Amino acid sequence: MTTTEPRGPMADSAPPVVRTEAGAVRGRREDGLTVFRGIPFAAPPVGKARFQAPRPAPAWEGVRDAYAFGPPPPQEAAFLGRGGDAPDVPAGDDWLTVNVWTPDPDPAAHRPVMVWIYGGAYKLGQAGSPGYDARHIAHDGDVVVVSLNYRVGIEGFVHIEGAPANRGLLDQVAALEWVRDNITAFGGDPGQVTVFGESAGAGSVAALLAMPSASGLFRRAIAQSVPGTYFSDALARDIATAIAAEAGLRPTVGDLATVDPRQLPSAGEALGQKMLQYLDRWGQAAPTLTPFSPVVDGEVLPVTPWQALAAGAGRDVELIVGHNRDEFRLFLAMGGQLGQITEEQARGALRMFAPSAAGEDGYRAAFPDASPGELFERVQTDWLFNMPSHHLAEAQLAGGGRAHVYELTWPAPAGGGALGACHALDIPLLFGTFAADLGIMLFPGGEVPPEAEALSARFRASWTAFARTGDPGWPAYDTQRRLVQVLDAEPQVRAYPEEVSRRMWEGYEFAPMPLLG
Repeated sequence: MTTTEPRGPMADSAPPVVRTEAGAVRGRREDGLTVFRGIPFAAPPVGKARFQAPRPAPAWEGVRDAYAFGPPPPQEAAFLGRGGDAPDVPAGDDWLTVNVWTPDPDPAAHRPVMVWIYGGAYKLGQAGSPGYDARHIAHDGDVVVVSLNYRVGIEGFVHIEGAPANRGLLDQVAALEWVRDNITAFGGDPGQVTVFGESAGAGSVAALLAMPSASGLFRRAIAQSVPGTYFSDALARDIATAIAAEAGLRPTVGDLATVDPRQLPSAGEALGQKMLQYLDRWGQAAPTLTPFSPVVDGEVLPVTPWQALAAGAGRDVELIVGHNRDEFRLFLAMGGQLGQITEEQARGALRMFAPSAAGEDGYRAAFPDASPGELFERVQTDWLFNMPSHHLAEAQLAGGGRAHVYELTWPAPAGGGALGACHALDIPLLFGTFAADLGIMLFPGGEVPPEAEALSARFRASWTAFARTGDPGWPAYDTQRRLVQVLDAEPQVRAYPEEVSRRMWEGYEFAPMPLLG
């Protein structure tokens, strides 16, 4: 692989061309960076390739313009920019593409590489969303940033007969293999790769740590708000049957492939609106209203990430993992439930989600002054994001690895701070995209206070320093002092702030979610 640059007085303004293993691509110079968009890392997963593991991208002749993001994978209606609604996105079946922001596409540069995996409940998302514009990370940190599309929803995660499980995760592995084989030509070091992701992207990062096929493809990992939802094989197959039934089909490749990829997401969307009807069969999975998660199938994903890390699977991978203090409040706000939760609803949530060792009484005793709304939010924040994230760090330590832990506590400006440090607030802070996607909701009117700008710069400095050296600027976590980086207007290193919850969840196992009926 070589980088081809024109010579002479116009060289600085000429579009750069990089040769990948499949063919040459032409990028653009933007804001002091060179940016390449929409480079295929695998063949379009349609026709005979539909619902199968990703296959190598076909080679092309000549130079391919890499100016536009590739089309998003088929998915449900978009949510605040996380879906396939970004402007100027082409149509087509070439969903599996990567994008590269590099300070200089010089093969001799050997800069650290950061590979972004988007979230979206495993059913939404695309790398071309404006909120994931990586220019600030690449520029401020002097790193190469790669983002990727992966199949979501039915195409990527439904466990169906005739198809491998976790196709969306296999897409991520294929993208990381593309990075290994091609990133040198873009100025990156394939031996210095950090994967980072938020929400379902963090769940994907955690899964990659446990997947044999991903071993050796990255050196460091950052998991922001890891969801604790991984399906058992039996639960995943039962959900697949229900999804297929929404389309009048069986959960097989032969049946589902008869429906256009762009029409099929409606079946998952229809089921999501009625998941509570399956409470007796699906248990804790039903209230999430999300029928997609990685499947612990015993092959692609042999065990849960916590089991894998405790057994030493991540021993050679340096890890940052953390969460936001008020994760679940975003979902309350989106559902119009802030300030509306009743005592009956709080009781139901405590009985559904509190660990059996603590139970409803344990939460009430631990938070004696909490309102019904605060209890409702607290137990679901702990169950869905905070404790899974924290337990991942503890599993990493148990397996002989190292982890750095953080908690974001700075409240979003929206509603006078009513949203608190809610889910996904770390996205506009990390990327500096305050006027895009969720940033518009969390920073209304485009007002970005100075402390947000400072915290944003700190996020990028810590994340890119970790990608370069393995040290984000605060001590590694241990089970004696339990020091974490608290990210607020005045960041500080202190003992883990959620000690009350940590004690209630101590010893809890985030096992594959079972089929109850």
